[in-house]
Amino acid sequence: MAVRSRVLQAEPSGLIKTCVINRGHQEAASEALLPAYDPSCYLCPGNMRAQGDMNPHYENTFAFVNDYSAVKEQQADYQSSGRDGSLSSLLLQAEAVTGKCYVITFSPSHNVTLADLDLPEILLVIDTWTQLYTAHLSTLSPLAKKSLPTTFPPASHQSRSHVGPNAQYRYMQIFENKGAAMGCSNPHPHGQVWTTTSLPEEPTLELEQLKKYRREQGGANLLEDYAKLEADKMERLVFENAAFLALCPWWAIWPFEVMIVAKEHKRALVDFLEEEKMMLAEAISEVTRRYDNLFETHFPYSMGIHQAPLEGTDAEIEASHFHIHFYPPLLRSATVRKFLVG
Repeated sequence: MAVRSRVLQAEPSGLIKTCVINRGHQEAASEALLPAYDPSCYLCPGNMRAQGDMNPHYENTFAFVNDYSAVKEQQADYQSSGRDGSLSSLLLQAEAVTGKCYVITFSPSHNVTLADLDLPEILLVIDTWTQLYTAHLSTLSPLAKKSLPTTFPPASHQSRSHVGPNAQYRYMQIFENKGAAMGCSNPHPHGQVWTTTSLPEEPTLELEQLKKYRREQGGANLLEDYAKLEADKMERLVFENAAFLALCPWWAIWPFEVMIVAKEHKRALVDFLEEEKMMLAEAISEVTRRYDNLFETHFPYSMGIHQAPLEGTDAEIEASHFHIHFYPPLLRSATVRKFLVG
């Protein structure tokens, strides 16, 4: 869900490290008509989830601890094979990671997507993202001064109280996989949030380039400068308002890849004013609706938010710049997918 370092190096050698060939695969387009409420859906209001919890009769967004979390708050420590000089100890290295995973439903309606929601409804999703980010933000972070009190995070199925994390997590990945083509098994509109004690590889590569640019360019921000460049050129713009650009990145790999980027230097969700969050909702709405209208289908994509780490150095926090990646798999129609080869 990230831009690799080759993208953000802003130099020719960084843009030719990977050879990519487009290959198409044709499959049937999904035209299933869904009900507004599905009694068998574990995300619909009032229904039972996998661990026996009952969903409340929620009216907008609903967040809960993932019943099948990819990472857990408590798990056995990983014991490496040691440094005995063997090839295994040299080449096969791993480290333990703990964390907490959430699911966020975007709407109580089973048969809508982000593209169908109006701006106030998308704003509620953004507010939920912001509350979760705030709840896990380190008190030592300079961003903590801009955070408002929150009752998040929600309780897990093992606890009925609203309690904070039992460890300071390093990073929060907010994302949505939309559509069966992206591996989404439930069409109810929802996304996920993973918090982990380590910084994932893709944000790490990206952050290194952001820090490098800031260090070498006298404190300038790479993505803020890039947004200015694209706004001036007007060659790859998809949508623009006062606070955000939606554009096809110059380094795009996927045919309909889009990035939403803040025009001004905004490190994370907590930096946005209320009117800026509404403009973010507008940008998300424009991108997702245009995707759906392109081939007159529920356009699949993988969407991920990149922002400042929950805990990090001042250099990491100040170099971070809020942006959203959309990676759609479709190539030239609703039934032809792209795969990367080579």
